[in-house]
Amino acid sequence: MPHPSKAQSTTDKAGPGLNHGAQPLFERPGARPAGVRDFLRDIGPHYASNGVVGLAFSASGPIAVTLAVGSLGGLTQAQLASWVFAIFLSAGAATLLMSMIYRQPLGFAWSIPGTVLLGPSLQHLSFPEVVGAFFSAGVLILALGATGVVRPSMAAIPVPIVMAMVAAVFLRFGTDIVSSTRTDPAVAAPMVVAFLLLAAVPALGRHLPPVLGALAVGVVAVALSGRFTIKEGGPILAAPVFTVPEFTWAAQLELVIPLALTVLVVQNGQGAAVLRTAGHHPPITVFAVSSGLFSLLNAAFGAVSACVTGPTNALLASSGQKKRQYTAAVVYGLLSLVCALLAPTLTRFMLATPDAFILALGGIAMLRALQQAFITAFATNFTLGSLVTFVVTVSGLDLFNIHAAFWGVVIGYGASRLLERQDHATTDAAVPGPKD
Repeated sequence: MPHPSKAQSTTDKAGPGLNHGAQPLFERPGARPAGVRDFLRDIGPHYASNGVVGLAFSASGPIAVTLAVGSLGGLTQAQLASWVFAIFLSAGAATLLMSMIYRQPLGFAWSIPGTVLLGPSLQHLSFPEVVGAFFSAGVLILALGATGVVRPSMAAIPVPIVMAMVAAVFLRFGTDIVSSTRTDPAVAAPMVVAFLLLAAVPALGRHLPPVLGALAVGVVAVALSGRFTIKEGGPILAAPVFTVPEFTWAAQLELVIPLALTVLVVQNGQGAAVLRTAGHHPPITVFAVSSGLFSLLNAAFGAVSACVTGPTNALLASSGQKKRQYTAAVVYGLLSLVCALLAPTLTRFMLATPDAFILALGGIAMLRALQQAFITAFATNFTLGSLVTFVVTVSGLDLFNIHAAFWGVVIGYGASRLLERQDHATTDAAVPGPKD
């Protein structure tokens, strides 16, 4: 006889009402939206720290990837600055709006896998052609979200399989701690020691959150090393540039579907799974619609698609009371808007720090999220499907220019359906149908 707790553990994490027939197209907030007074009452050191670390994470490695891809693609300094402006503007605005309305840490950012897949395309497509694909991808994401097909599609995939994909994507952050400590111990090792000390002694951790402590120690280590070399000159404030899109079949066929799938399945799927595991009930359909709308805003300034992000949401929901974690997202959103205004200055500042500082900070901040992803993926049922998902995602398979995380979920789910029929039967029996 199937064990009821296993089926329950899987269906509970999907959030209430995800599999019920009579439900509105757009998810409604469970409580009234938060106001300024609510935010001031609920904010605290841990939540502010999580917001700051989330912003530091987004403004470091992901920005470096964006600049590298854009530079290799021949974008001008003005186009790059406009790109950075747009992604921080949409991230800040979407995060503030959604987090205050739903009282959950709903962090938006931009598609890093989508940015990476642009690298080869920019070698043979003009930038206006790529911008045309950005617009089309935004329309497709918006249309799929508005039709309501995203939520049931996501609900059909067991949470352990999605979290196995998340674990595979997050694994690199854990190994980055080891590699950065080995290659640059003067910077990374003090950060690791500070994190361990603050995490091991609760009395210290209450006054200085471990990740924030690692950040502070890292800043001191970088300063003492004398390797903070910021380039002088250049603009201080952002000056967004509108690139007139050019719609060609070559760019549309090569980029639109991979960009849309990356946002809806890889990025939003990660973010929703992380939030569910943290005890929240993310609005999947509203995520998709918001991603489409803000992707169109990004496209207007020559930037890649907007999305919900797994790593940032993991950081925002990493500690504290669940009902107060939305304040971390609000801090992240406000800082993102500041970064949009100061995009050129921020970019020069973050790129002036050693790579080990960025890698160690990101890895330390993601440790708890990585641990929880493995627990959720392999602790109960669907373990073989989760393993297949994990292996395929880690392998880097990128058929048809679509990110390996998508293929990991598709192949892992297929293997699970074929080889773990009892787990699926147990879960299907535990999920109420429309008649209920």
